[in-house]
Amino acid sequence: MTHTPVPAHAPKPPHPSVVRRHKELLESLPFGDTQDFEDAARGLIARRVPGAFTTEDGTAVWDGDTYAFLDGEAPDTVNPSLWRQSRLVAEQGLFEVVEGIYQVRGLDLSNITFIEGDTGVIVIDPLISTETAAAALALYREHRGERPVSAVVYTHSHVDHFGGVKGVTTQEDVDAGRVPVIAPEGFTEHAVAENVYAGTAMDRRAAYMYGAALTRGARGQVGAGLGQTTSTGTVTLIPPTLSVTTTGQEETVDGVRMVFQMAPDTEAPAELLIHFPASRALCAAEDATHTLHNLLTLRGAVVRDPNAWSKALTETIGLFGDGTDVVFASHHWPVWGRERAVTFLETQRDLYGYLHDQSLRLINKGWTGAEIAEHLQLPPALENAWHTRGYYGSVSHNLKAVYQRYMGWFDGNPAHLWQHPPAEAARRYVAYMGGADTVVEKARGSFDAGDFRWTAEVLSHVVFAEPGHTAALELLADTFEQLGYGAENGTWRNFYLCGAAELREGRFGTPTLVASPDIVANLTPPMLFDALAVRVDGPRAWNEHITIDIHLTDPRDRYRLRLANGVLTYTTAPQKSAPDVTLSATAASLATFAGQGLDPQELESAGIRAEGDLSALARLAALLDPGDRNFPLVTP
Repeated sequence: MTHTPVPAHAPKPPHPSVVRRHKELLESLPFGDTQDFEDAARGLIARRVPGAFTTEDGTAVWDGDTYAFLDGEAPDTVNPSLWRQSRLVAEQGLFEVVEGIYQVRGLDLSNITFIEGDTGVIVIDPLISTETAAAALALYREHRGERPVSAVVYTHSHVDHFGGVKGVTTQEDVDAGRVPVIAPEGFTEHAVAENVYAGTAMDRRAAYMYGAALTRGARGQVGAGLGQTTSTGTVTLIPPTLSVTTTGQEETVDGVRMVFQMAPDTEAPAELLIHFPASRALCAAEDATHTLHNLLTLRGAVVRDPNAWSKALTETIGLFGDGTDVVFASHHWPVWGRERAVTFLETQRDLYGYLHDQSLRLINKGWTGAEIAEHLQLPPALENAWHTRGYYGSVSHNLKAVYQRYMGWFDGNPAHLWQHPPAEAARRYVAYMGGADTVVEKARGSFDAGDFRWTAEVLSHVVFAEPGHTAALELLADTFEQLGYGAENGTWRNFYLCGAAELREGRFGTPTLVASPDIVANLTPPMLFDALAVRVDGPRAWNEHITIDIHLTDPRDRYRLRLANGVLTYTTAPQKSAPDVTLSATAASLATFAGQGLDPQELESAGIRAEGDLSALARLAALLDPGDRNFPLVTP
């Protein structure tokens, strides 16, 4: 089903109820505390001018200069707390953390850190795109000298911490042993799987979450809380050459001693923190930043474990608290001073622990996720600390995530066990409520009263029941806009404003695609076969039967792929029957098999030899569903 976008028009002014709530927030939060502004500006060496750059063919990758409007007091169209955070996060340039440790901030969603060694520089977390990482390295070298990159460290398995690696080093230098790449155990598997298995859907939702396609401005995109937005350049990956497997593991590279703490299943399934004893500095990766983080990111992922997260930070304090005078992270700005640093870590620790423990307490009293999210409040010490505010993760959606982690989608009410899907339910709701025109008229009254949450819910039913109902589309777009204006959470604002934009102007696609050739090339054969399996169009494959043998020459492994009953399975067990077709390949060339490239000539050009009934490959290729990178989110 499709809808015709409503005519585009200038954004609407904020509703009086939104303005009123903003004024209440200005009175309740400690806006007189300017410590974060001092810390965010501390150590500035130089800014990159201009703050925008493109690929070689002129495609825009990043434009930090579009955030120049973030100055002065918050306008009524932006939550003042989010405005404050966006002003801080938009700070751009090369900064000294302590002598020998430098960060470039504000050139991508994340920070890149440079640790000076005896002869070169160690790079921590090289951003999303090669273009932004290369620009950051050039800015560092302009002011600190032409030091060679002596190592790369990935703190965890999210793309904004490794995607730009080929902007700071090369596969050749890594293969030659000149540049070790250090990462936590399990890094490659998690980095690749997350961006491939459900990558299309995650990318599409990330387009809403980060608002990269939105117009920048006081009535548009102002940031994402964790960083301003995502860069849209070339995503790369060089697999690690050295894995950190245990807490306490030490490595000395280029004269720099690093002590690692493993923190799996916290902010990422594979994550580590790094202590630099000589500098008395702690890299907290993404486990302690200046925001409440996500337990379940709005783009989609496995629910994170706040209990493990809290316990990891307790361990961090015990291991490194006494030896740390500065905490810096892969997002935001550092915290200086031992006492301040430990308090920062303790408060972050208590934040995740409180959400976890209190959610379970209420779960065991029969509360559902929505009920917990609506009523549970943080204690004042956590509520009033700027770095615990919900700019990226929110208390609301994180509490629902804890419920989901332990209890799943079902809340125990049998009425919710077998509900109609959205479009079917919507038609029934609208009929019960007197028809679309009646619902829209009543919704207009709710909108005028400032009850935007209810307005959005009832109008969404109308849009799903009658996707072409212009009045419903217009009013729902206006409602999303007001919800965006009021949101303290950067990603909520982006979701709401993207929804309004899509209703008014049509779908805008997916600006950042992370399942790049480098990511796909690092699929192990079993992961590659799994990635193929989730693309098989099951109903169309019900009556198809295909067997393919894969003979790998490096390493010497054999797999039998079998498509039957709409399911693609694989095994390494010896087979008695002959396959339809046999493919002989190296593990590296096999990545061609992950795409639609099953034509025998394409396989041969990739170094894969095919023997047998080659039509089996065409039959399999015809059954693969590539997904939709522009599927609708606010309409059926």
